[in-house]
Amino acid sequence: MGEVKGKGKEEDVLALTHSTVFKESESLDGKCVKIEGYDFNRGVNYPLLLSSMLTTGFQASNLGDAIQVVNQMLDWRLADEPVTEDCSDHERDLDYRKSVTCKVFLGFTSNLISSGVRDTVRFLLQHRMVNVVVTTTGGIEEDLIKCLAPTYKGEFSLPGAYLRSKGLNRIGNLLVPNDNYCKFEDWIIPVFDQMLREQTNENVLWTPSKLIARLGKEINNERSYLYWAYKNNIPVFCPGLTDGSLGDMLYFHSFRNPGLIVDIVQDIRAMNGEAIHASPRKTGMIILGGGLPKHHICNANMMRNGADYAVFINTAQEFDGSDSGARPDEAVSWGKIRGSAKTVKVHCDATIAFPLLVAETFASRVKPHH
Repeated sequence: MGEVKGKGKEEDVLALTHSTVFKESESLDGKCVKIEGYDFNRGVNYPLLLSSMLTTGFQASNLGDAIQVVNQMLDWRLADEPVTEDCSDHERDLDYRKSVTCKVFLGFTSNLISSGVRDTVRFLLQHRMVNVVVTTTGGIEEDLIKCLAPTYKGEFSLPGAYLRSKGLNRIGNLLVPNDNYCKFEDWIIPVFDQMLREQTNENVLWTPSKLIARLGKEINNERSYLYWAYKNNIPVFCPGLTDGSLGDMLYFHSFRNPGLIVDIVQDIRAMNGEAIHASPRKTGMIILGGGLPKHHICNANMMRNGADYAVFINTAQEFDGSDSGARPDEAVSWGKIRGSAKTVKVHCDATIAFPLLVAETFASRVKPHH
């Protein structure tokens, strides 16, 4: 009798354990995308390969989501929105509403201009595919310096003391000869001299964005994204203009030929105005890396109660409380991104992710030049 009771108890425990391990699932069919990778038996088809990222999982899926968000950003037209009661007759016109597109803010850190991503950025500016640019000082000077002398591929492991003895500067696994900055000084100081003359004789008020536009004009080189920004009248903002080689040049120039003034207050009015006066347009943010460009774009969009689309691509983590690592949802709490916005963060090196994203979004809308 005892053996029977013991066996029954054991079966009860087994049944309980079985039900715990094999807990019945809620069905996800029709609710979630099934995970599937690319089948290379279909041949090497890069558009299909990139579209398969969405269903691959992990950061591949985040990249796929980013591609979708950017395409939604680019596809949006005012005609997609209902006509409000306070619309003017002009804003009610269907042709006008079809012509109104999303205002795209592009931000990136300087290392990406040191890298080959500079050519991807140049493509976007050349074809007027973004409306506002924010970068760091290095993102300005590196573009100009590359028109004067090349940057080279090195190794992450090259010893700093050895490179210093050879007059070579390392940016990750890139090498920039110090002579490049000497060439930069020779080129830019006469530009500053002319700007000072115009300030003195013509009362020109220089701001960082006006200075940057002038440099784009003076470099006059189609490989430069600043040249295309100047030519297509796309503002490039850099609130930390003195934090780099460009700042060094302003410093030395202030001794040789003092008096040049750069007004940052006019630029914060202009930058915030780009967001505030965007209406009735929606705004979208594409931000590569973190730091100053990320915060400057987000902060400007706070002035209009947040952006409608946001794509962040960086490798920073949020656990130290840095703005660089913050996910889009943190910006929602500040009113920098709307609660209804389409957002995604891709945790990936932007030199990998951004060209792939552009290939499936902006570039697919431009006829290739042969």
